[in-house]
Amino acid sequence: MLEQARWAARNAYAPASAFRVGAVIISTSGRMFTGANIENDSYGLSICAERVALFKAVSEGEREFSELAVVAETDTGEEDAPPCGACRQALQEFSPGLRITYRRDGEHVTRLLSELLPDPFGQDGKDV
Repeated sequence: MLEQARWAARNAYAPASAFRVGAVIISTSGRMFTGANIENDSYGLSICAERVALFKAVSEGEREFSELAVVAETDTGEEDAPPCGACRQALQEFSPGLRITYRRDGEHVTRLLSELLPDPFGQDGKDV
């Protein structure tokens, strides 16, 4: 999965930051979807690789996921790349038990999404 995420990072559009991120998400039916970050001059319109992969999968009918891998690259090599809060929230909508592999402090780690986002918005329906 990490190699597929590295491949996806090559498609990133990151002219401002040169921080290229690739992600791959696996549905519980076994389908794989990749995504790359896409920056925009209006920074709020940028989107992370994780959400690109997720939204591609959802747009193809998938609703449950088992694994996600994320890789970030710069001109100097691979960088730490835990999913941001917005990505964590979007992912939990579909798969709170998702396993996520990413680089932290120079090493690849795997964590459950519920560990990374212990109190998500809307989890019990009271926030919406």
